[in-house]
Amino acid sequence: MFEENELTKIRAKKIQQMLNGSKAQAQIAKEPIILTDGNFSATVSAHKLLVVDFWAPWCGPCRMVGPIVEQLAVEYSGKVAFGKMNVDENQMVPSTFGIMSIPTIVIFNKGEAVERIIGAYPKAHIESVFKRYVENDNQT
Repeated sequence: MFEENELTKIRAKKIQQMLNGSKAQAQIAKEPIILTDGNFSATVSAHKLLVVDFWAPWCGPCRMVGPIVEQLAVEYSGKVAFGKMNVDENQMVPSTFGIMSIPTIVIFNKGEAVERIIGAYPKAHIESVFKRYVENDNQT
């Protein structure tokens, strides 16, 4: 009887751990999150590390950076969340952060804007900027 009771407790604990793990994975998407003025604060709060691409459809350099952000979202799925905000459709958040040029990528670490990249840069440069926070996070 004691062994059955103990096994039931262990089973319940394992099920809870698996459920908690799947919730954490669900928060970090394999593609960029479409951000709006309405969901921005909640999204930043929900992710330890969030890389946000501020862009517009008419912007040529933005169209060069967009596929890079999408590729990095797949490669860093489970470690880093990525978001895209169309500045033509959403003007409050970009104004709050002083976004004057696009593309601008802002890195949010633990809810705080810590770095920004203004202009079109190659994948290696964008990756090197936010990767420091991934590595620092692994050390804590």
